[in-house]
Amino acid sequence: MKKIFIISAICLFAVGALSAQSKTSLTYSFGFTTGDLHDYIGKVSFRGITFDYRKMVNPNIGVGFTLGWNVFYEAKAYGTYTFENTSLTGKHYRYSNHFPMIAAATYYLKPEDDINPFFGMGVGTIYTLRNTDVNLYTFEQDAWNFALVPEAGIIYRAGDAASITVSAKYNQGFKAGNELSTSQSFVSLNVGFAFIK
Repeated sequence: MKKIFIISAICLFAVGALSAQSKTSLTYSFGFTTGDLHDYIGKVSFRGITFDYRKMVNPNIGVGFTLGWNVFYEAKAYGTYTFENTSLTGKHYRYSNHFPMIAAATYYLKPEDDINPFFGMGVGTIYTLRNTDVNLYTFEQDAWNFALVPEAGIIYRAGDAASITVSAKYNQGFKAGNELSTSQSFVSLNVGFAFIK
């Protein structure tokens, strides 16, 4: 699944980069958990990637989509973990993979300037895959959370072909009605390259 996701992101990036009147970016993403996800894993994640594509409908407004992958990990001290009707005691290794798939619109304040601030809003879903390893056992849960993703950032024009982009997104995944029913939310900081056509 990881290879398929990476290959798909690269293909979409290539298609987006060739499209006329568009902004395409590929960024390194690190995240900070919030809410229920923070209760499960409190550590900052330095493992993430985000792909953004915006088709420009006019010089200030772009519409498109965002795909991402953020991985959170934390080793917990020796303790007892309860999953449904089973309790195990040992050291916990916690993993949480998040795959935002978002339709988004972005407003660019100064599209002709070298420094172009922007803000936007996205709506879609975040697929969450959570694993808790205790001794020889793994407890796995997953969910498709409805998500809202506000974003703010800047694009710095570094040259004719490429620019540098920095942004912050709040990935608010709401409660889902399946085996992982709690909200799954995190803040991601993204730094990378934008290609503007």
